[in-house]
Amino acid sequence: MTEADKTTFRDTLLALRHRLTGEVSHLADEALRGRGGEASGSLSNAPLHLADLGTDNAEQDFTLKLLENQEQALTEINEALERLRLGTFGRCEECGAAIPKGRLQALPYTRHCVDCARKVQQSL
Repeated sequence: MTEADKTTFRDTLLALRHRLTGEVSHLADEALRGRGGEASGSLSNAPLHLADLGTDNAEQDFTLKLLENQEQALTEINEALERLRLGTFGRCEECGAAIPKGRLQALPYTRHCVDCARKVQQSL
């Protein structure tokens, strides 16, 4: 991998990290904000109907799952940046082969080549 490629991937990872950091912050605010209450015109924070409570809980669960996924992606991005620093970025952690550039462009924080990624997924 050339220095220009490394710079491009570093810039891509940093931009992705910046974008996801903002999304994580927004999702955290969304997941933790109160439901019902003043936003709906009511003076209490209690939903007016049981269905509203169910909908609010489902939305909060969905938002928390998105938040978890975004935080995992941020961890992967930070680890990819560390691999760039160490000079191991772009090498499969399972077989040691070079990860194709197209795969890195599609998923810049990937740790595995396609074949090893399939094996890892099947073992889960």
